[in-house]
Amino acid sequence: MITGFLTFLFFFAIVGCVLYGRKLIRTEKVDAVFGNPERAKGGIHWVIVGSSFLLLIWLYYSWDIAKSFFPKSANELCQVGKVNESLLSLKYLFPIEERQLKSTSVIETETENLNKITLEIEKSGIKNQDKSKLIDFISQTKNTIPLLTNEQLLNNDTREQIKIITEKIVNLTANFKKNDYPNESAEEEMERIEAAKEEGSWKASSTSIENTIEIPFIPKTKRGLKFQAAATELNLISDEFFELRNHNEQYASALEKLKKEIKDYRSSLSSSEEISSSFAKDILKIARRIEYASIFPPNTLKDMQAAIINFDNTQKKEQGSLRWVDILLFPSGTIISSGPSCSEQGSGRWLPKPSDTLNKFTLMLNPNVGYKQIPLIWYEMMDVSKIIGFLIPDWFADILPGEYPVHNEKGEVKPNFKSKVLSFVTGDFNLFKIPIPTGHIWDSFLRVFLGLVAGIIVGVPLGLFMGLNRFAKGFFDPLIELYRPVPPLAWAPLVISVLGIDNLGKVFLLFMVSLSIMIISARAGASGTQLSKIHAAHSLGASKWQILRHVIFPNSLPEILTGIRVATGMCWGTLVAAEFLAGTTGVGFVENVAKKYFQYEVIWITIFIMGMLGLIFDITIRKIIDKTIPWRGKG
Repeated sequence: MITGFLTFLFFFAIVGCVLYGRKLIRTEKVDAVFGNPERAKGGIHWVIVGSSFLLLIWLYYSWDIAKSFFPKSANELCQVGKVNESLLSLKYLFPIEERQLKSTSVIETETENLNKITLEIEKSGIKNQDKSKLIDFISQTKNTIPLLTNEQLLNNDTREQIKIITEKIVNLTANFKKNDYPNESAEEEMERIEAAKEEGSWKASSTSIENTIEIPFIPKTKRGLKFQAAATELNLISDEFFELRNHNEQYASALEKLKKEIKDYRSSLSSSEEISSSFAKDILKIARRIEYASIFPPNTLKDMQAAIINFDNTQKKEQGSLRWVDILLFPSGTIISSGPSCSEQGSGRWLPKPSDTLNKFTLMLNPNVGYKQIPLIWYEMMDVSKIIGFLIPDWFADILPGEYPVHNEKGEVKPNFKSKVLSFVTGDFNLFKIPIPTGHIWDSFLRVFLGLVAGIIVGVPLGLFMGLNRFAKGFFDPLIELYRPVPPLAWAPLVISVLGIDNLGKVFLLFMVSLSIMIISARAGASGTQLSKIHAAHSLGASKWQILRHVIFPNSLPEILTGIRVATGMCWGTLVAAEFLAGTTGVGFVENVAKKYFQYEVIWITIFIMGMLGLIFDITIRKIIDKTIPWRGKG
């Protein structure tokens, strides 16, 4: 009740302040920004807008609104989560949420693995007799695939079992549409409700400080019961299907023959022939993976695929308004079921000898050594195709019309236009190679550079706007001043957990650090521009854009460049700490690993690198300041 009241209160506060602000804007003169001495002052009423908006966002993301207005939604979505989990394993087999049939993917992967082993065998120094034998094993393994993908070889029993499973899914879909599904007696309903009451209500865990939400697992509503019953039935169907194997007599005979020959071959080898034995073992592993995989002829499971899609669409339709509650009031993602619950989801060497540190540093500079098999800074010859694959998103191929290739009855996968486009956007082809910097130092440098540039691009225009406009200053000031004092490392666990430990999370964190500094610097520079210069430009007939470009921005440039210097230092400190917390490359990662193994020389090396990189950045920015604003400090 309190949450609902506060929600409406904040909403009306925002609307009222917006209307009041529009009224003030209409009463201002046309030249209020560039000619009014009171420019960008005031804006107190917009503090209410900013504060109310932040509080509203906090309530939104804390699920409090959902708790207040839709108290049963979490429990119902818990049951929906059970259905989605049950469907996930079945969907995985088909090109529903995947690009290809699971059978096709397995065949492609294992065929590629067999081809790699073939090349390794040919390049190895083993005897020709052993090479011929191993390549024959590979050929036999490949020949087992058509025995699984040929529809004419499919057993009648297997075909009938697939039909039965498909019919079960169809019947489940039909029953799921009925209002009385599942048929629950009054006594069973009473027992369920009592059990749900004993389980408790939607609340945070009282035994853990982690950010987990405990949600009743037992369904409390008829709609929740329907989804739970469907999930239970789907689990049984899924288990039944995954116990099914397409092992006809010809395949079973060929596989047994292959296993026996490999076993006999390995037993005949001496201890000095470990390489040949290892190759034979790898081939046998692939043959067993093919055996355990659910490989069927390409057209055999079409009816089952259609039945699964139909059920999925039906269950989404049956969710009704619950889908909108899920989308709008549960921004962290759909509630998922997890087990019995549902949820969101030597110190004495600290000062080493300088010579030891220098020797260690020299060794780490060797690109063949580096640190954890990654050089400090070096270059690698990277194929241009990999760069193309990085720049072009994979979904570009997915939106094209048509379907990805499906293996034929012989177990062959022939590429088509769609698969060729996918190979292009994923960089799965060869062009020419160019040198690309790589290593721990380069990774850290690039992260700081990208985060700093992003902060400048967004922060400088916004800061200038705030320095020249009352609306912008009043609206954005509370937002900036509320997030700016928070230490960057306080954001790190959240940002890294959401965006991942790779480059994206770290660059976004550095963007947050540099953004507030650049906004404040640009705002101070714009608001500090002398009015006499603006009036002089007005008298000369300058337009607003000309005043902004030739008067305000040049006068703001010293503050902006100073802000860049400050932001650079803050970014370096934040990056190293972020890499220290979660990272696989970078200077901070090196220091973190070195700390675990008491490698104090390496720790001192990382400190030196950080200082040198920070100094290089600072000197570069000083040179830019001297070149761009030579008049600074000269009257």
